[in-house]
Amino acid sequence: MPTQDKTRRLPSQSISQDIISLHGLQTVRTYDTTRADASVANLQQAYQDMLAQQQNETEKLTLYRAATDAARLAEWQFHNAVLAMKEVIRGQYGSDSDQAQAVGLKKKSERKRPSRRKAVAMA
Repeated sequence: MPTQDKTRRLPSQSISQDIISLHGLQTVRTYDTTRADASVANLQQAYQDMLAQQQNETEKLTLYRAATDAARLAEWQFHNAVLAMKEVIRGQYGSDSDQAQAVGLKKKSERKRPSRRKAVAMA
């Protein structure tokens, strides 16, 4: 039997088939084994552990998504506040001021002037 790669998730179809197999085993009244890992009690415990961990994962994913949304909104609020501050700087000090340059705006006098394009003669 090849080694199992436990770093990847099992396909949901495999897990569904395993659950169906466990439910089917409950109809077999004469099942008895000496293998501890294949006992009915171990199978039930493993199933309950899996359900608990899946619930834990779902709860944490929900918290993660909520935290992501909150961080995204905070980033937008900060960005909009900075844009408003830049508008105020431009309004108070002018577009060609050192204060405007200090907050990351380009001075109006340092902008490259548009150059005229020469008309291409058509032959």
